Amino acid sequence: MFQIALEPLLFNISSGLILGSIYGVSTLGLSLIFGVMRIVNVGHGSFIMMGAYTAYWLFTLYGLIPIVSIAVAFILGLAIGMLIFYTIVRRLLGAPELSSLIAMFGIGALLEEMAKQLWSIDYRGYTWYIGSIPYLGLRLQLTVVLAAVLSIISVIALFIFLYRTGVGTSLRAVVQDPVGAYICGINVQRIYSMSVGIGLGLTMLGGVSLTLYNPTGIYPYMGQPYTLKAFVIAVLGGLGSPLGAFIGGLVFGVIESAATYIFSQMGSPSPGSLALFLGFVLLIVLLLLKPEGLMRR
Repeated sequence: MFQIALEPLLFNISSGLILGSIYGVSTLGLSLIFGVMRIVNVGHGSFIMMGAYTAYWLFTLYGLIPIVSIAVAFILGLAIGMLIFYTIVRRLLGAPELSSLIAMFGIGALLEEMAKQLWSIDYRGYTWYIGSIPYLGLRLQLTVVLAAVLSIISVIALFIFLYRTGVGTSLRAVVQDPVGAYICGINVQRIYSMSVGIGLGLTMLGGVSLTLYNPTGIYPYMGQPYTLKAFVIAVLGGLGSPLGAFIGGLVFGVIESAATYIFSQMGSPSPGSLALFLGFVLLIVLLLLKPEGLMRR
């Protein structure tokens, strides 16, 4: 007979909300690119890895704190995304969806192998301690709280961009009707390039936030599990819906954290794997009841 203490469970649920906010902002880019261009970025995790390495190297070599790294990672991701659009993705516009899927897979694999050659397969990490606060009988690291706050600020900034700026209005017009937007004078290809750039910028930003939550375990293939989770979250929230991606991240984060604690108390030898399995089961149930996900595109 196992017992579940209330305070540790509530602590894990709170940690799940924090982790979920990071998952959410990391998935925003995947959902945005799909919503605008109908491109499935199966190389998503590689850009999370690049964001994590950005935080690591800027902190290790130059002493720049991760708050600065978030801005640098976003700008770097924006530039890489626009470069990828103009050199590769633009040539695949109108091609079968499988073509862009294979291209993004190839880009992701290339980034992983480049990271392996440049920085080796070794695990890396850094230590940035800014204190902790007592919470439910345990200690909550302030870096973790900061990661959640920065993730929420990033989401708010994205929605201000989408709904309070002319470029954001143009982007939403292209989503609704690319031909009509072109007739109205909108440079559709420029909007496409910006959507890929912003999407990858948000993904790399999410990689920096993940290092605030877990500053160890940075290595070239670290993004592969996050790719799987990002697709679950995106489908859970509703593919093409940025708000749905963030809400889906919160839901998935709570399920993962709380279920991992409960399964560990039950004596499971692999509580993390069971928690992921539970997340997939709930996803299947949700899609049977609500195929479009939590939010509409």
